[in-house]
Amino acid sequence: MPRSTSLSQPTCLDTNIHEDKVSAARSRLLDETRATLLAETFQALADINRLRLISAMMDGELCVCDLAVVTGMSQSAVSHQLRGLRTLRLVKYRKEGRTVYYSLDDEHIRDLFQRGLEHIEHAAISRSLL
Repeated sequence: MPRSTSLSQPTCLDTNIHEDKVSAARSRLLDETRATLLAETFQALADINRLRLISAMMDGELCVCDLAVVTGMSQSAVSHQLRGLRTLRLVKYRKEGRTVYYSLDDEHIRDLFQRGLEHIEHAAISRSLL
C-alpha cells in the first residue's frame, strides 16, 4: 500500500514489479524523437502570448494587424510569436495581396487547446478557483 506524507511523494513500500503493467507501459512509451517534438509543442504552448494568439484564432483566420488589436500586442511582437508557432506547425498563413492571414494549422491544434482549457476549468472549479 502506498504511503503518503505531507512532505514527500507517496512511494511503494513493496518492490514487487508488475510485469504485465510494465510491458504495457513500455509499449506506449514515447521514443526520443516523438518525445522531443511533443515537448517542443508544449513549450510553445507554455507562453501566455502564444496561447492568447491561438485563442484568438479559434474561430478562423486573422491578419497580423487584427491579432495585434485583439491581443493588445505590437504587430512586431505578434509577428515574432507567430514565426515560432509557424515553425512548429501550430499555425499556418496565406497571403492575399499585401495582407497575411494566420490560422490554426489543423483541427489537432484546436482540439489540443480546447482539451487543455477544459482541463484547467474543471480543475479550477473543483478547487473553487474560478
